[in-house]
Amino acid sequence: MSEQTSEIEIEIRNPEGLHMRPAMQFVDLANSFESDISVGHQDISADAKSIMQMTMLAATCGTRLRITAVGPDAARAVEALQNMVNNKFMDDPDVAISEKEG
Repeated sequence: MSEQTSEIEIEIRNPEGLHMRPAMQFVDLANSFESDISVGHQDISADAKSIMQMTMLAATCGTRLRITAVGPDAARAVEALQNMVNNKFMDDPDVAISEKEG
């Protein structure tokens, strides 16, 4: 059984950036997958399953992050994390509606 690799670049869109609450949501979602998941910004790489490492990214609004997953559910993990970020960690419930309309 070969391991899948999936990678995507995303942009933090919520105004307060990746502060503790959305970082914890990100970590919780990442932990629901079997794949190893890392998040990179410039020369920093963090384990997406570690809240301490994720907060070290200091990702503010507009920060571009690279999500990489390796494992049997890599594509699903990257897609789910991308959706969470695109929906501003559910900080703004109208985002999903406005993105569908646009």
